[in-house]
Amino acid sequence: MYFVYVLQSEIDFKFYIGYTGDDPLSRLDKHNNGEVDSTKLRKPFKLIYYEAYINQKDALGREQFLKSGSGHRYLNKQLKNFLEKNE
Repeated sequence: MYFVYVLQSEIDFKFYIGYTGDDPLSRLDKHNNGEVDSTKLRKPFKLIYYEAYINQKDALGREQFLKSGSGHRYLNKQLKNFLEKNE
């Protein structure tokens, strides 16, 4: 199984969008333990969204979409209630 996940930094409240073949919670632990160079300075994170895929290429395609402008708009609509509550 492959996962596309969205983390939110508890420091700057910005999203980090990633992909993993591992469990998203174990990947979250790696981000929060400083094991991921690109997120080291923005930790801690919380997992706010994920999607599961059987096919790796489908997951990678979805990750690329979510990183695009259209993907960001999708996430803002999809997570509207969460984002309003946590502003």
